[in-house]
Amino acid sequence: MKNLQATERCRRESAKGQAEKMEHTKYPHTKGSFTLPGEAGCEALTLELADQWGADVIRDSDGTRLSDEIVNAGYGIYSTICIIRDHNEWARAHMDRLQQTFLMSAPKTAKADTVIIGLLDGYFKEQFLVNGSEDSLEFWQVFDRTDNAEVPREQWTFDEAQGTVTVAGIRAYHDYTVNFLAYRIWEEINMYNHVTNHWDKEHLMPVDPRYPDTQEYLLSWLKNWCGENPDTTVVRFTSLFYNFVWIWGGDERHRNHFTDWGSYDFTVSPRALKEFEKEYGYGLTSEDFINQGRLHATHMAPGKKQLDYMKFTNRFVISFGKQLVDLVHSYGKKAYVFYDDSWVGLEPYFPTFTEFGFDGIIKCIFSGYEIRLCAGVDAPVHEVRLHPYLFPVGLGGAPTFSGNGDPKRDAEKYWIAARRAMLRAKIDRIGLGGYLHLLEDYPDFVEYISRTADEFRAIKALHEEGEPQLLRLHVGVLTAWGKTRSWTLSGHFHETWQNDLIHINEALSGWPVKVDYIDFEDIREQELSDYDVIINAGFAGSAWSGGEQWNDSRVLEKLRSYAEEGGCILGVCQPSMIKGYMTNFRLADVLGVDQDTGERCCHGRISYKKAEKFFGDDSVFSKKELDSIAGSLKGTEGIYLTDFNVQVLAEDVAYSPIGEEVHSPKLTYHPYGKGCGIYLSHFTYSVENSRFLLELLLKAAGKEEAKAQLGDNIYCEAAYFPCSGKAVAVNNSDRPQHLKITLGGAVKEVDLEPCGSCMIEI
Repeated sequence: MKNLQATERCRRESAKGQAEKMEHTKYPHTKGSFTLPGEAGCEALTLELADQWGADVIRDSDGTRLSDEIVNAGYGIYSTICIIRDHNEWARAHMDRLQQTFLMSAPKTAKADTVIIGLLDGYFKEQFLVNGSEDSLEFWQVFDRTDNAEVPREQWTFDEAQGTVTVAGIRAYHDYTVNFLAYRIWEEINMYNHVTNHWDKEHLMPVDPRYPDTQEYLLSWLKNWCGENPDTTVVRFTSLFYNFVWIWGGDERHRNHFTDWGSYDFTVSPRALKEFEKEYGYGLTSEDFINQGRLHATHMAPGKKQLDYMKFTNRFVISFGKQLVDLVHSYGKKAYVFYDDSWVGLEPYFPTFTEFGFDGIIKCIFSGYEIRLCAGVDAPVHEVRLHPYLFPVGLGGAPTFSGNGDPKRDAEKYWIAARRAMLRAKIDRIGLGGYLHLLEDYPDFVEYISRTADEFRAIKALHEEGEPQLLRLHVGVLTAWGKTRSWTLSGHFHETWQNDLIHINEALSGWPVKVDYIDFEDIREQELSDYDVIINAGFAGSAWSGGEQWNDSRVLEKLRSYAEEGGCILGVCQPSMIKGYMTNFRLADVLGVDQDTGERCCHGRISYKKAEKFFGDDSVFSKKELDSIAGSLKGTEGIYLTDFNVQVLAEDVAYSPIGEEVHSPKLTYHPYGKGCGIYLSHFTYSVENSRFLLELLLKAAGKEEAKAQLGDNIYCEAAYFPCSGKAVAVNNSDRPQHLKITLGGAVKEVDLEPCGSCMIEI
């Protein structure tokens, strides 16, 4: 294979006088743009690492504090506050001001004409407390889920002492549930830290700032806090008011009932619902949130009610959030916001975000797409928290700084993913969070972070001189959310890995191409000719595929015209899929394929011969590598051709019960007018698959001349910064690699150590 040959070349000395050969650059040790977590009791370690890692800022973390020795050591000081928690004394005196959520009781099958339902059965009872007030009961609903019908109010009663609802006059062997409001009596991040870090501290409760007396208390508290912390230079809000939704179960075998990083379920209260109805002229019910128990995961295409409520909540979060930011500014301090935890309502990709007046935004990251998610926000400073956090165990529950954990290995894995995206978009600062004392037994991690910090500062310096050069390829990613959910599927990679689009986002994050996230209104209203490729990827009915938006024939007209005039449409998984029409894929004519979900089992199908080549002879991939990539693509059942001109580039082959071969396309190319449609059954991110997809799109868009800038080794990438006359080449593999690349008209050859990088003078 060509890349194995490339690997062998890097082990041999190039002939003297030929193209330049470089080993991994040891970047000069510099200082700045690094935030270090400090810890009282570890003063010597804190200040030693601040020097070794080139930190200019020291921060506290949840559960730690900074001593006077650290505060007075001459560094900038970040102080972390979560404005809605750590107010238990006030909260206990105002329990009706705690934050709330709608919950649905576990379904219960009636065995007679009466059924008694325990509201919190199955839930983690340390997280919730039923709100049985009159204001709350107004929004409760009981449903016969077998008939999907609401049970009239006069047929059910609530027993507050028992925490049950009795439903009478009903039908036996039907399922019944109750939608009810519950107070959240343990703030979820505090709850997670207790479990993860084995805290034995008071459980913190979240207060709801929608109430005027809560606002008055929080403003007074923040004013006192600012006055008592004169050395703080940046107040780091974590984040503002409403946490992403995280509903826990009482049984450890089903601890996580529901998690969604973009859901608004934790923002509700009787006051909010009544204010919404007054403003919008219509009311919301509990079922608008519960949605038959499915809730409204971000993976579902949003409807009008959901979008209205998001905007309504955003306006409130801005109105009170701006008061807090202005107060911080009045004390001569800067205000940064953390783009995780209680970020719901902030909506950094709404055009209203700048109204807060934040001086910076901070994002914790595992992957490249999260780098782009942070970098794309309209904010003065973009900072990322690297992983692993300095915690005994990671978010997935595996040991990190404990047991058989290997934090250096983890840091290297996350840095390789983040670095390729940092080459394309500027990040201003990096840092870590957690407990510094855990590092004493991990000197290899300490040394790795030192090298990483210097490497980051070198990349940042190039961005500050000018933007990196892009290929002439403009990609539009079409979803029901559009720009609002740019670069995300609401969660980290390990939470959304099943979805094709998150893998495509990860590939895109490190490509030297322009990327826009667009919605269906953009399709209807915008000129599409600027896009070389439009991607639609996701399962049928999802926000990512588009759901009900595909009922609009205007969308089809625009996209067909776009392809006819030379555009390329890439469909992945179940693109443009919706039932009720002649084809299940509404863009079947452009893609040249459709999916049979059982209704066409008696219909014959077009036979085909698999194409012999993916690319021309100048492909960086060998045939063996292409076959390996094709084999790694997961098939989608029932895909069949709708046109004789479709080229099948990869297929699944199965066998029927009587031994007949059944061929199913999983990668196809279909000419359409001056443009084309490409169908990909699934996409999983890997270094190989990412490069393969980029080259496929370049070929489809007629931009193959740009491939020289990509280099001859799929395991390496490079970013060229014309203003500085320099480039950075990176090795995304754990083996030595050799790269030959053309940048700025110059041919360069470099040797890269495993996971390494180097600076190239052009």
